[in-house]
Amino acid sequence: MIFEKIKTVPTSEELLNKAFRRASRARKGKTVRSVYSRRRAEESMLLTASNILSDNLTDIVRQFPSFENIPEFYRELSDVLVSVDMLRSNLGSVQWAGEKIYEIGRTHVGKMRHSDNPKAIRSAAFGRMSSIMRDIDKNLSFLNDARNKLRKLPDVVMEPTIVIAGYPNVGKSSFVSHVSSARPKIASYPFTTKGLAIGHVEIKGQRHQIIDTPGLLDRPLGQRNEIELQAILALRHLGDVLLFIIDPTGTCGYELDDQMRLHNEIKEHIDMPVLTAANKSDLFDDIQDMKLDKQCDMIMSTLTGNGVKAVWERIISIMDTIDPDRSMKTIDLKPASDKPE
Repeated sequence: MIFEKIKTVPTSEELLNKAFRRASRARKGKTVRSVYSRRRAEESMLLTASNILSDNLTDIVRQFPSFENIPEFYRELSDVLVSVDMLRSNLGSVQWAGEKIYEIGRTHVGKMRHSDNPKAIRSAAFGRMSSIMRDIDKNLSFLNDARNKLRKLPDVVMEPTIVIAGYPNVGKSSFVSHVSSARPKIASYPFTTKGLAIGHVEIKGQRHQIIDTPGLLDRPLGQRNEIELQAILALRHLGDVLLFIIDPTGTCGYELDDQMRLHNEIKEHIDMPVLTAANKSDLFDDIQDMKLDKQCDMIMSTLTGNGVKAVWERIISIMDTIDPDRSMKTIDLKPASDKPE
């Protein structure tokens, strides 16, 4: 995953302690008997501390990916969690500090070579380095918080993707289990409490992923906070087809009318083809069959497996017609009832 290799970002105090301890050890390795040897010992301390601080700060910046080069899906979710602009600003401050500390080390070593008191110059340089480090402590703290949040993003691959939607208990996870070659993986997801279920299946030699998004596409959009709406918005960069599963029997705990209202909301706001399937056909009666003719595209039972293969084949046929380079529109995720007249 893009962010999983980012290490814990240390505090300024931790970095200063590390740098000054190593500097002290560097001095102990020098024999101090003359002005020249004292100068060499002070130079060694200064360069050691300077290099450790500048190298560590540079490494912190390099661990974070370039947000111009990551997939749109991850860029939008990153912006929701930490604000990409704020992240860039804090990384810029840390980068500047690393370059400045490197410059201070070299400048003050030059001064030592023309001074009879190299210790005073080294002490002054340490003071300036400490001041800069304490100035960026808030930046380091921000980056560590960002790192902890970004590492929770779902581990998804930019490959053909089917998104599953529908109220809880309608049979979404059962469908994913039926069509996936392996048990779905439940991944950490910062916008929901239940996680993100990701299954994989190979079709015509190419791997596809099937994603169930509990907590996002399983209740009306009007019940979402801004962060959840932005997370839903990011799905437009990931999904190729959306399967909306309904339970007309009501055994899921939700009335069919409520399920269809959610279906219509999602279909209005998510820019991808939508296939609607009624599940639990093993419990249908003739009246339900007649009602469903106008409300859904297909019927299946994930309990018996009846119709599941046909739904899956229909999904694949839809995906075969999609241009892989199709452009994505900007989508207004505000619920329709909240839009101005």
